[in-house]
Amino acid sequence: MIIQLLTNFIVSGAFAVIFNVPEKNIVQCCIVGMAGRLLHSTLLNHDYDTVQATLIASFSIGVISQIFAKFYKTPVIVFSISGILPLVPGGLAFDATRHFVEDHYNLGIQNAVKAIMTAGSIAVGLVLSEAFMQILKIRKKFRSHGFGE
Repeated sequence: MIIQLLTNFIVSGAFAVIFNVPEKNIVQCCIVGMAGRLLHSTLLNHDYDTVQATLIASFSIGVISQIFAKFYKTPVIVFSISGILPLVPGGLAFDATRHFVEDHYNLGIQNAVKAIMTAGSIAVGLVLSEAFMQILKIRKKFRSHGFGE
């Protein structure tokens, strides 16, 4: 588990460097990626489906990215892209392609559908995290003006 955390830390940092993230934010990108992958692995170990675990992890990555963006006064995408990349279902897509090439169409379709659903859950998780943070922002605004009491 520790090796997996370290490798995800490094992978997130490497993608941050590839995407020209400012040097002062690379460690935060690494933390976001590592935290997302840790949550994903933990959920998989507790009998969650890959799609469910990816949805929850991507939602968490989105929330952490929003918090870091506000704290470090940096665009959200700086943290979310580097954090999301370790969750991308590249292995599933590769397996689907391999099964199609080897004429195992049933397995290829199963893996392709799972890869598409996993990729979709990444998108949905990020969108839900954005909506969640906007709702919190609106509620805070209403409470500060005396409407929430």
